[in-house]
Amino acid sequence: MKRFERLEHIRRMDPCKDASEIYRLASAYEFPWDFTRSLELALYRTYAVPSIGRLLAETAELTDRTQKRYDDTSLLLDAVVEHGFDSEQGRTAIRRINQMHRSYDISNDDMRYVLCTFVVMPKRWIDAYGWRRLSRHETVASAVHYRALGRHMGIKDIPETYEEFEHCLDTYEAAHFAWDEDARRVSDATLALMASWYPRPLHPLLRTATLALLDEPLLRAFRYSPPSAATSAFVRRAVRLRGRAVRLMPPRRAPHYARQNWEIKGYPNGYRLEELGTRPVGGVRGCPVRHGERPVAD
Repeated sequence: MKRFERLEHIRRMDPCKDASEIYRLASAYEFPWDFTRSLELALYRTYAVPSIGRLLAETAELTDRTQKRYDDTSLLLDAVVEHGFDSEQGRTAIRRINQMHRSYDISNDDMRYVLCTFVVMPKRWIDAYGWRRLSRHETVASAVHYRALGRHMGIKDIPETYEEFEHCLDTYEAAHFAWDEDARRVSDATLALMASWYPRPLHPLLRTATLALLDEPLLRAFRYSPPSAATSAFVRRAVRLRGRAVRLMPPRRAPHYARQNWEIKGYPNGYRLEELGTRPVGGVRGCPVRHGERPVAD
């Protein structure tokens, strides 16, 4: 297979009817490393919305059980990508997601914003650092795939197009990004988790490198001192060079799913989708599906 052969195949597909298959090809074959990094960033930036960051701090899922929360989120979301919405695994994953969220009382606007990050951040990351830019077919397919996921989760007023997802994300962040002490604790725990995957002497360097990849509104919301301009330029150039190196490699012949990521540490002996995720925490507020509305996959 030639380097751009799979892209040519994608361009012959229907980005609406074949959306989930196109998304699977892009995320599991064309850009598995980039999708992992960009979805990490997508979830991370949601903490800068105080209503989201505070809830995560109250549940302690991302402060006391950071690795488990990372693993469970990755595995549940990717089960839908790997197996499809209509598969037993896909239905089980969505049911588990909805069961978790029903325990809380998060606004529809917050949940829609989180959905927007899943659509927008991978494109922005790949266009900046990937071995090629995301094609229009892949961009449209991503929006259609996550519209379907949002409907299964009972989210209302979901954007129609990628451009609408992007506008929703940018305007929501401009209106809601703000300092919150609890959200900062969640952010610090997440940065510590990412550093923990590497030898301890590298932890300070990795933290600085991660901060160098964050945009100014995100740094300001968490009150992080930004790395120097030279450091940021070096880190971003290094990630771009990684993309250029991948471009010279043979195309991937086998898919790579989130369950194969070495960062998934919590289930060395395997897992069952129906057992992943959180359980209700007494006295804690929050739910992306508003009470009185039942998600499609309930």
